[in-house]
Amino acid sequence: MSSQGTPPRRGLGVFERFLYLWVALCIVAGLLLGKAYPEMAVALDGMSVAHISIPIAIALFFMIYPIMVKIDFSEVVKAGKNPKPLLLTLFINWGIKPFSMYFIATLFIGYLFRDYLPGTEVLRDGTTVEVYRSYISGAILLGIAPCTAMVLVWGFLARGNDAHTLVMVAINSLAMLFLYAPLGGFLLKMNLMPIPWLTIVLAVVVYVGLPLVAGYFTRKRIVHTKGIDWFQTKFLPHLTTVSITALLATLVLLFSLKGEVIIAYPQTVAFIAIPLVIQTSIIFILAYSLGKTINLTYEDAAPSAMIGASNHFEVAIATATVLFGLGSGAALATVVGVLIEVPLMLLLVKICLRTRNWFPAEKESLEGSMVQKA
Repeated sequence: MSSQGTPPRRGLGVFERFLYLWVALCIVAGLLLGKAYPEMAVALDGMSVAHISIPIAIALFFMIYPIMVKIDFSEVVKAGKNPKPLLLTLFINWGIKPFSMYFIATLFIGYLFRDYLPGTEVLRDGTTVEVYRSYISGAILLGIAPCTAMVLVWGFLARGNDAHTLVMVAINSLAMLFLYAPLGGFLLKMNLMPIPWLTIVLAVVVYVGLPLVAGYFTRKRIVHTKGIDWFQTKFLPHLTTVSITALLATLVLLFSLKGEVIIAYPQTVAFIAIPLVIQTSIIFILAYSLGKTINLTYEDAAPSAMIGASNHFEVAIATATVLFGLGSGAALATVVGVLIEVPLMLLLVKICLRTRNWFPAEKESLEGSMVQKA
């Protein structure tokens, strides 16, 4: 990969390393805010156009836009030179993960934990649904949102192929434009939730398409005028802080609305987290094992597994908020995804590093591919 496509290698910054701590603090702040000023978050969520809350839309744009700026889409055309890791990642993310998330969430939340969850809730469109279906919906929205942000860090920490990771981030971002709405609509229908198709499509355009286009032209303009070194060393570091700050501000508002439910049912977070942890673990094991089966090098197999296991929780939170409301169970479930992702993915990074010797070296992998073609 060219130097233009690969950002400087770095570890976790303060924001990323302690993301789970910031999320926990936001939960506490949101609970306190909701108790002290219950009308404020409701009023902000009510400022909407076509069911899209304007204050939340602004915050969510700044969550996702910095991610899209990092992507060099010119590298996508080079992916065909090594199609196996690309095909593996696409198969896991779009052929397996959405459906396994639906079935695992339905099994645990819809059956095993159902009697321990709150009864019903009213969505933003006035529809009354059973809360467990709302939680399953949040899990579904996580399952159809492959990670395009933190996975760059996970791949780096696992000493994976940076070029492969960046290319797959670009491809998954493009795939989301076409697959997120139909897959989301299909699985939400399976879950017997209302399907506002226009709102789903609008959410994809606003929260994926608009940041993607803005990020593409921002990157192109800055690299052209300032150069790639200035872009990577001066511009990108500030965007990471902007993205996570916007995420945390959104979480404070979300928990200010969900405070009463969390206080009344503290076990709810655990009931949502359990299937998410199981799903992440299964997808990681499957992708990692398939990578070994098809004779990938460790450097390609590790990021393939990381991309499959992690979720684009920013888009999931945004979509759940637009479809069902900031105070919905679906929105809460997507936030639980943030809570579990950082510590769990760090554990999976350690597993990868300890199993590097399971995979062939790059030369052996190339020789194996030549034998298969012959």
